[in-house]
Amino acid sequence: MPLSLIWKVLASSFLCFSCFAQTDEGRIVNYKDQVVLYSDIGFSSAPFTVRYPFNDSVSRLNYKINYRPFIGIAGAYKWFSLRVSFPIMKGWRSIDKYGVSKQFTLGGDYTYKKTYLDGEYQTIRGYAIKNTEKWDSTYTQEKPNKIMPELITNNVAINVWYFHDKDFKMSALHGKRAHYNKQVHTWYVKGTFNLFGIKNETGEIIPAELQQVTNSKTATSRVHALDFGVVPGYAYVNKVKSWQFSGWFGFGGVLQSKFYEVNGNTRGFLGLAPRYDIRVMGGYTNPKVFFFLLTDFDNKSMRFEDLVFRQYFYSIRLVGGYRFPKKESNKPKKVKD
Repeated sequence: MPLSLIWKVLASSFLCFSCFAQTDEGRIVNYKDQVVLYSDIGFSSAPFTVRYPFNDSVSRLNYKINYRPFIGIAGAYKWFSLRVSFPIMKGWRSIDKYGVSKQFTLGGDYTYKKTYLDGEYQTIRGYAIKNTEKWDSTYTQEKPNKIMPELITNNVAINVWYFHDKDFKMSALHGKRAHYNKQVHTWYVKGTFNLFGIKNETGEIIPAELQQVTNSKTATSRVHALDFGVVPGYAYVNKVKSWQFSGWFGFGGVLQSKFYEVNGNTRGFLGLAPRYDIRVMGGYTNPKVFFFLLTDFDNKSMRFEDLVFRQYFYSIRLVGGYRFPKKESNKPKKVKD
């Protein structure tokens, strides 16, 4: 295995230290003093679309990656956790149609009382424009997509949630070192900071066949944005027998500073953008074993008048593990006279 790949695996595998606050044991059962081993399999993807009235038949371009499933092996005890992950195939989709995509992700999270913080850095290189044969006669149904190996997306996201109910804990929602016994629902407020963008290191993002001479923005080689804002929402979790399910939904807005670059010249704009927050998770858990399906979805957009870039960041993981029983002390108990 190349040294660079080993470094990426180790760096992306190390999670931030987590903190478990005291909670009402009637709602949450905490296993932080037990050794927990688990594994997960899943994938993350970041497709994006470009909307613009290019001609009478084309108004939207879909850019897809050839995402790579990952498998992870992890362990946790008290305040410490470590996860190692690695890809298990070159690409889920056909390499002839979608090329090869390279992904790197580094993230972590931290819980303190009613507040939950998480951060993530993600970069992906290698995209394909789907169904190019509809507007370019040099492509066929056997080779329908334009492969752009030097097209890159980047995303840095830092989010802080404040949950009104003190027992709405991410540690128990994820189900590894804690789980719920009863229903909890609460409103929350999420503060969000994001830096994201798209660039082509060898040309333009939009193919030359669709660029408009009267609109220089369609020849951009890079678009990026920095935004921050507040997203209020509602969260819910419940456990029926050994089955736990949860999720939340929020909607708000961000103040956005956005830029596009053409022939080395950069223009910037300031505006507002909508932002919504969706997560759903659920599965089976008892004091010894657990199996959970975790999903995460994030939507970001940049609008330059009638030219709109919209990015979708999402991940799906299936997690399963075992909680080793807590060792009982062998020390003899003192007997009062």
